[in-house]
Amino acid sequence: MAYDFDKIARDYDRMNRLMTLGLDCRWRRRAVRTARLHAGDRVLDVACGTGDMLALLQRSGCSATGIDLSGDMLAQAQCKVPEATLMQGDAERLPFDDATFDAVTCAFGVRNFVHLEVGLKEMLRVLKPGGCMVILELATPDSTLVRPFYNLYTRKIIPWLGARLAGSREAYTYLPQSIERFPKGEAFRQALLSAGASNARHGKLTFGVCRIYETVK
Repeated sequence: MAYDFDKIARDYDRMNRLMTLGLDCRWRRRAVRTARLHAGDRVLDVACGTGDMLALLQRSGCSATGIDLSGDMLAQAQCKVPEATLMQGDAERLPFDDATFDAVTCAFGVRNFVHLEVGLKEMLRVLKPGGCMVILELATPDSTLVRPFYNLYTRKIIPWLGARLAGSREAYTYLPQSIERFPKGEAFRQALLSAGASNARHGKLTFGVCRIYETVK
């Protein structure tokens, strides 16, 4: 079961920037470019959190809608992107008609789905035919040289930082555990195909600690 993100909403952005050395912002910009959006496109950002992706989507000229389970996260997003449409809801039961959106994005949220295939099918259901779905997700690096440093950082340093700066060791212990057990690379590409995606592609960002997945419905 996913962690209760209401508890860390206030410090979420600061911890993201610190943990990734600001690379999370670069990864989101890459996701927006990958989606090949046009001004006026309707875009749904699933598990939108505090609205970082929504802000980029709005700046690209899109009409952005964000949905998240956490009311406190959405409150942060409302302050950041007041013009975006925000809804509290479950990614596994999206409250939209079929083929509503020109594109669907999700940054660092799919690993928190309780039923992954159900959530992926819902995201594809609300996407228009020909529309692009782009997903960012954290992953353990494949390199045997990088992995020991990654493990030390995620298992020891990040929980310590979480306890000191966000007041929650639990949340930032959950983070690396959720990353380690989540399918990555080809395994997640196959999950997308099983959910009904077509032409699913994936790539590594920053030594593979972040993965980007793209499919067109």
